[in-house]
Amino acid sequence: MSAFDENPFADPSVQAAANSTPAPTMDNYDPYGKQQQTTPAVLPPSGEVENSQPPPYNASAQQTATAADFQRRQEELERKAAELARREEELKNSPYNARVNNWPPLPGFLPCQPCFYQDINVDIPVEFQETVKRLYYLWLFHAILMIANVLGGTFLIFSGNDSKGSTFGLSIVYGVLFVPLSYLCWFRPAYKAFRSDSSFNFMVFFFIFFCQFLFSCFMALGIDSTGGAGIIKTITTFQAEGSTGGDYFVGFVCLLIAIGFVLAALADFYMLTRIHSMYRSTGASMAKAQQEFTTNVFSNETVRNAAAQAAAAGVRNTFNGQNQPQGQQQQQPQGPRY
Repeated sequence: MSAFDENPFADPSVQAAANSTPAPTMDNYDPYGKQQQTTPAVLPPSGEVENSQPPPYNASAQQTATAADFQRRQEELERKAAELARREEELKNSPYNARVNNWPPLPGFLPCQPCFYQDINVDIPVEFQETVKRLYYLWLFHAILMIANVLGGTFLIFSGNDSKGSTFGLSIVYGVLFVPLSYLCWFRPAYKAFRSDSSFNFMVFFFIFFCQFLFSCFMALGIDSTGGAGIIKTITTFQAEGSTGGDYFVGFVCLLIAIGFVLAALADFYMLTRIHSMYRSTGASMAKAQQEFTTNVFSNETVRNAAAQAAAAGVRNTFNGQNQPQGQQQQQPQGPRY
């Protein structure tokens, strides 16, 4: 056989080179090559998939607390919604849809009945309810202080530390007058101001409540014979000649009352500055209060009727004067001529 009849690919070296797999490089890498298919993908039987359970899920402590907080808030909102719905239904069922006075809460067998309607959760907007509640609690604290001051004056007069009885007498006057007047003069204006966004009521509250702050400071001092069992009265009670155990007890009671008045003065100053900053943040001013006062005065039916009657009386008098005879008009007393 000639050399041209031989198969060149039958050479063992050529077949070894053709059958050898080159090392994978970036130029000849084949992701779908046979060397990648090492093990075939096998699906598990359907029975094993059905019987397999997912891994248990354990909520973290933060997630548990958040869920409990959401649940608590949801229950609180539902409770408030039910309360508001109940009150709204009561208002609808009341005759003429009129609100019944509920403050002060007096027993039904008393001859006097409540004078005002007060419901902070209904009348006051949500963003101001907490402020009005704190103001109401502050008024209650002032009322308790006035009662405690009467008690301190009673101890002073029976222990001989108030020989003239001025502290005892003035403490009774302060308690009888200032407890209802403080409610009428500064809490009710503040209540109506937050209820209807009234600048005039805010101005009334600021003026009266500032006087209340000064009165609290005055009572905290406890100047002798001024009706306050404050700091000075406490010191004089402790330093009295021949002090006994009863005097020290009375001095301790006066000390507690003095501390109460100091706390009341600090609370008054805090609430005054806080409400004033809230009022100023709304863009209100004295001019707005004056305009509101003028509008309310002229829109009041009683004021309009009184002004109309005064104008009618003036016109009537002028008309009657013009219709009098000329002789009667001239018969008027004249002063002496010099």
